[in-house]
Amino acid sequence: MAIGERIHFFRIMRGMTQKYLGMLVGFPERSADVRLAQYETGSRKPKADLTATLAQALDVVPQALDIPNIDSYIGLMHTLFALEDIYGITITEANGEVCLKVNKDKSKDAAELLKMLCAWQEQAAKLSAEEISREYYDQWRYNYPKFDTTQHWAKVPSKELGDALVEAFKDKLPE
Repeated sequence: MAIGERIHFFRIMRGMTQKYLGMLVGFPERSADVRLAQYETGSRKPKADLTATLAQALDVVPQALDIPNIDSYIGLMHTLFALEDIYGITITEANGEVCLKVNKDKSKDAAELLKMLCAWQEQAAKLSAEEISREYYDQWRYNYPKFDTTQHWAKVPSKELGDALVEAFKDKLPE
């Protein structure tokens, strides 16, 4: 699904009109719906800063909007092949079902991916057991890793912030 389709999906899910969301992200009222329609139809692709603003307005993380292009079965297969190469995901069979498996010994990245998938599986199991609502589950997925309590995530300041701090305090640093 392309970014425009994801924007549309979350906008509808949140019960927003194109005009409302467009104005929410700062477009002028007279052209807000037209501008947003351009992004939803894919005739324009939002830059990173607009993607972040749209995500905030839609109450999701930017990565939930800007995902790989898996619109075709071939594109999806090549995404899975890349995941095999990078993360050691393999295809297997279990109980007559086709399954994807992560080989945690492939690399550090594969081990990290396995932890994340286990956190996802834990939430899916809670949903299945009706321990959490569909709303909570979706909130967890669309804001991942914000609500993931199974791992410790470190917030790293941006390079721009780091550079600004170094510049601001450079006269106070020892020579």
